[in-house]
Amino acid sequence: MNFESHIAGDSLAADPETVRARRKRILLVGAALVLAVVLVFLGINALTKPEEAPADTRGPLVTVMMPGRSAVASTVNATGTLAARREMPVGVVGDGGAVTAVLVEPGDWVGAGQVLARVERSVQSEQARSLAASIVVAQADARLAQSELDRAQALVSRGFISKADIDRKTAARDAALARVRVAQAQLREQQARNGRLDIRAPAAGLVLTRAVETGQVIGPGSGILFRIARGGEMEMLAKVSEADLRALTVGVNAQVSPADGGKSFTGQVWQISPVVDPQNRQGIVRIALAYDKALRPGGFASSTIIAGQNEAPMLPESALQSDTKGSYVLIVNAGNVVERRDVKVGQVSPAGVSILSGLSGREKVVVLAGGFLNVGQKVQPELASATR
Repeated sequence: MNFESHIAGDSLAADPETVRARRKRILLVGAALVLAVVLVFLGINALTKPEEAPADTRGPLVTVMMPGRSAVASTVNATGTLAARREMPVGVVGDGGAVTAVLVEPGDWVGAGQVLARVERSVQSEQARSLAASIVVAQADARLAQSELDRAQALVSRGFISKADIDRKTAARDAALARVRVAQAQLREQQARNGRLDIRAPAAGLVLTRAVETGQVIGPGSGILFRIARGGEMEMLAKVSEADLRALTVGVNAQVSPADGGKSFTGQVWQISPVVDPQNRQGIVRIALAYDKALRPGGFASSTIIAGQNEAPMLPESALQSDTKGSYVLIVNAGNVVERRDVKVGQVSPAGVSILSGLSGREKVVVLAGGFLNVGQKVQPELASATR
């Protein structure tokens, strides 16, 4: 209490100029202390801060590969339609008549000679029975003629029958036997006609279409009633350009893919058209295929035909880029500088993309991050695989 009163008294007693000078000295001392603290702090940071590394002038690290040259299948792509390799049209081969039953449907497998449709035959059956009866009559006449001849021959030695009578009875017997054979032949002919009334499969295969109904009257002019793919064998009629035809040979394999986008099928070229359509300059290549329910005649399909093999560099798709000038890759030269190399792309497969021209296989090709590099940029190449 006394101390505060003393200070207050001194303050009140002091000269105003003295007070201002004292305050100024206090501010200067405080500023000097703050400055000293800041300088000490900066000095400590300068001592503890690590020395910055010099800037790296070698460029970014990029992955490159030397593709070498690999055996690459040369292929021809084509489109076309599916069809039965051997289509058998089935129609009326007999006299025809009213259809009493249709026994098969499209998609059914049938054997050789199997009945596809039955035709009414009551009249023909009666004719066959009539001919069978005529055989019996002719056989009876032949037996009678033979008996008469036998009796005449027994009497000729006694002089009761002349030689001329024997000749007449022999002729009568022979005529009777001939009438038997004629009647038998007529019966066989009628039976054959009756057998041809039914519509039968000419060979084993798959029923493709049916154009007959029960109750329909058919005859020789009725046209095609059934279509059958012999053995169920299918094929693709691939349309190939005139230039590509020269590269193909009979026996090479092909992959056929129906338009439904399902699985593909392995086939074999069995015929190459000897002519070219003058309108579109294309020829037909026929690819044999085993039966599968996914192969529907008349459907659209695409194919990849193996035309041969050659040596070419193979690259992953990530290495390829394209612009308005076409496809290209980036390579790293001996000075680790990025260069552009225009290429011609060939077959695309799960193994990669074949390069038809533009690369020898000994270049360092940028595999990844090519889109972030510039031509002329310096880089650090890291080899991903060795030359094969």
